[in-house]
Amino acid sequence: MKIVKLTGQIEVLSGLHIGGGDDTMKIGGIDNGVVKDVNSDKPYIPGSSLKGKMRSLLEWDCGVVGIGDGTPFSSKLLDNTIFNDADKKSKAQTLLKLFGDKEGEFGITRISVGDCKLSEESNDKVLSEAKYENVINRQKGTADHPRQTERVPAGVKFDFDIRVKVLEGDNEEELIDMVKKGFELIESDYLGGNGSRGYGRVKFHLSD
Repeated sequence: MKIVKLTGQIEVLSGLHIGGGDDTMKIGGIDNGVVKDVNSDKPYIPGSSLKGKMRSLLEWDCGVVGIGDGTPFSSKLLDNTIFNDADKKSKAQTLLKLFGDKEGEFGITRISVGDCKLSEESNDKVLSEAKYENVINRQKGTADHPRQTERVPAGVKFDFDIRVKVLEGDNEEELIDMVKKGFELIESDYLGGNGSRGYGRVKFHLSD
């Protein structure tokens, strides 16, 4: 077995919000905070958020979302007629190898995505901004239900660390290329919540 390590930075291009699940009422404070490290109180990007977004977009890219019941793609769906196309089937099989197959045909997940900690160069930056949100009353033209959403501002960078296991019989190049394709898809879409409002535009910078 070989383990390939992919490292680099995620640069925030527009305010990033990944919720912290804070259920404490703060009078006059932020209504919807970002996730923070409990020791440093600095924001980070959970590895689960990055991995989940990558897998979701790659499933769309592979054209397998529409043939399932909304659950993650698995090998039990490979008998669908769309996989009469050999290239499409090969791509779907690489996806199953990378993220694991609950049906067991393609074995354990090959990818491990660590939490993305704040880059050292961003320690002296402003790490939080409050974005006011509201709903427009269609009849009155007034703003209703004002609330504050916390975001990590543009310009902040996080370090990512992704490991990929390459097992006997695996095609290393195909696995790594799919991870990089995942980066491209997230850059074209968004990371975190409220992407339809312009949040979460990011850029991946892969280390040499």
